[in-house]
Amino acid sequence: MSDNQSWNSSGSEEDLEPREDYGHPVGVVEFSGVLSKWTNYIHGWQDRWVVLKNNTLSYYKSQDETEYGCRGSLCLSKAVITPHEFDECRLDISVNDSVWYLRAQDPERRNRWIEFIELHRSIREGRRQKGGIQTSIIIPPPLADSGYGSESSLRRHGSMLSLTSATSGYSATSTSSFKKGHSLREKLAEMETFRDILCRQVDTLQKYFDSCADVSKDELQRDKIVEDDEDDFPNTRTDGEFLHNNNGSKEKLFQSLNPKGIDFKGEAITFKATTAGILATLSHCIDLMVKREDSWQKRLDKEMEKRRRIEEGYKSALNELKKKSHFGGPDYEEGPNSLINEDEFFDAVEAALDRQDKIEEQVTSQAEKTRTERSTPPPPEDIYSTSGTHRFNDKVEEMVQNHMTYSLQDVGGDANWQLVVEEGEMKVYRREVEENGIVLDPLKATHSVKGVTGHEVCHYFWDTAYRNDWETTIENFNVVERLSDNAAIIYQTHKRVWPASQRDVLYLSAMRKILANNENDPDTWLVCNFSVDHDEAQPSSRCVRAKINIGMICQTLVSPPEGDKEISRDNILCRITYVANVNPGGWAPASVLRAVAKREYPKFLKRFTSYVQEKTAGKPILF
Repeated sequence: MSDNQSWNSSGSEEDLEPREDYGHPVGVVEFSGVLSKWTNYIHGWQDRWVVLKNNTLSYYKSQDETEYGCRGSLCLSKAVITPHEFDECRLDISVNDSVWYLRAQDPERRNRWIEFIELHRSIREGRRQKGGIQTSIIIPPPLADSGYGSESSLRRHGSMLSLTSATSGYSATSTSSFKKGHSLREKLAEMETFRDILCRQVDTLQKYFDSCADVSKDELQRDKIVEDDEDDFPNTRTDGEFLHNNNGSKEKLFQSLNPKGIDFKGEAITFKATTAGILATLSHCIDLMVKREDSWQKRLDKEMEKRRRIEEGYKSALNELKKKSHFGGPDYEEGPNSLINEDEFFDAVEAALDRQDKIEEQVTSQAEKTRTERSTPPPPEDIYSTSGTHRFNDKVEEMVQNHMTYSLQDVGGDANWQLVVEEGEMKVYRREVEENGIVLDPLKATHSVKGVTGHEVCHYFWDTAYRNDWETTIENFNVVERLSDNAAIIYQTHKRVWPASQRDVLYLSAMRKILANNENDPDTWLVCNFSVDHDEAQPSSRCVRAKINIGMICQTLVSPPEGDKEISRDNILCRITYVANVNPGGWAPASVLRAVAKREYPKFLKRFTSYVQEKTAGKPILF
């Protein structure tokens, strides 16, 4: 392995060539089509043109508007695709706190969309994984490969093995922590100085070994022969003594092996001192690191604990944010599988009703300033005496008789009516009835209003020309069919109170004057509203169709005026009996329905009767 050999598993997405992945090419063509997208709790599901391209899901209001730019987009890299548990046509796509609720026309198309989305995601993920994580290892060559090495090689490699990996985690003693210690930096500088000295000493030794390798074997052998010859023929000194010159050949050999006159003793002393200094410095560094380890470990533990608390807080805040962002989604609206519990449902309905009340107060105050008087006199009294000749004659007569028989009965005895609201002259009663988990509580209210007649009250209650003036719960209504002068079929939708589903109702409304059996009976008028079916107003998936059977019976009581004075509005009193049997349909909790009825019915009666008093004030009395 070379001195700078490394393994590198890094790569870039741009370097990838198109390939086959999961049986499909990397460059998948875009996929588009119509999906229903949940917009909000007011408009519900709306058709949108959805385009899947380049791992991004975008939607447009329609296919014709694609050239004007998308209305929203999601990157699918970190998206979570969830097929709905109960709705086979629905899929939810979420990225952090953003959620798209989508519905296909049938389960097969939904599965195709999921397949293509997962295909784009898998190809993108395959590209990213092939890019990998960069890991580089650099290993210096062994000293045996080139003697003891050279100064340049030692300077280049040092004594470190460098391993850089993005996957490394926390360590007890990180390099950054050491750099903050002043003493440790000094010792590391000393280590660098010792390293330079060692490099020079090793270079000197390397030169010595190179010189040794250059000495030929012949020269060594010849010196040996000369040395042997001199042993046989000793030299004679002037003093007559023989001297064996054994050291001469050794000095000659030493000079040939040490041509540059290296001071081995001095080099050895220096080498020993240098290595001793390195060992002492290393020992000091180890002591410093051991002393710092506990301190840094404590700091690390504190930081990790702080990070854990921050992560928990972040997750908690993210969950709350997701809950708020999803709270208006289709999974939280009224239904058998709603994720919202009964208490949350009640709180949401109550908050929505409070907001509507504030809006209604503002609208009512403005409407009173701009309201114009309508000159639509009531029709002649005799047209209300009979039902007419339309196809619902028999049903209207049946409803009128039932209300006159049962609605005016006393609330005591075995009727089991419970008084739930009492405000002045107004009393509201309820009888709790449930059928298949749906609340069908009949409601009965009695009220007395001064200065108006029963005819006037029923007229303003029945005539649709005045409906929007006093009815604040209706979003819109229209007369589907006019059956006669005193009967019509009306379709109306009520304002939605989230998370409850929006309700609509189709009913026949008829107004009748009840003929008196004797002269002591009060003047009595009745308006009955009951549900019917009609081909031009079929139920739709947008609203839950409610069923109603409502009766308002108004009796006029007149007190004799003083002396010869004419009867004025101070002498008349209208006694109102209002009975409502409503099947709301849907899946709203019983406690919510009962609470709403208890809250809204008294408000309705007070608002309506005040409106009638305002409209009739100063006008001739209509008996």
